[in-house]
Amino acid sequence: MIARKANEEDAARIAEIERAVFSDAWSEDAVRETMCQKTAEIYVAEDRKTIVGYIVIYTVLDESEVVRIAVDAGFRERGTGGFLLDTVISEGALKGTAVWHLEVRKSNMAARALYQKKGFWDVGIRKGFYDNPKEDAVLMTRSLETVSGVQEERDRL
Repeated sequence: MIARKANEEDAARIAEIERAVFSDAWSEDAVRETMCQKTAEIYVAEDRKTIVGYIVIYTVLDESEVVRIAVDAGFRERGTGGFLLDTVISEGALKGTAVWHLEVRKSNMAARALYQKKGFWDVGIRKGFYDNPKEDAVLMTRSLETVSGVQEERDRL
């Protein structure tokens, strides 16, 4: 599996995965518009030249937010989400990102466990944030200064 920055030709496949995963799926046009935003980056995970997952982040100064992450159903439970997170966190460290933020459905225990494994911790609740079904969002943060092994991570880069 490889990770790379998404390009315009990837928008249709990203939107296809969006529709399969999210009740508020982004359209192909919305994906393309995001690609054009100065603060946004989209990375895809490919297996045998097929996009099997993606992650969307926004970065302002030294803070980044994971706004979307999704994996094709046939490639879940194989480490694809963790691979994408590791990719953007490593790329972010090279660019000086010190703090990461994300929101996740309170009931999405698999995603929350992955984020905790990657050094994120719960910092708050956003009541009624999600629709279809209505649900709270757990706000999570990861700071390079408080994650164990930070110096090793920086030295490795």
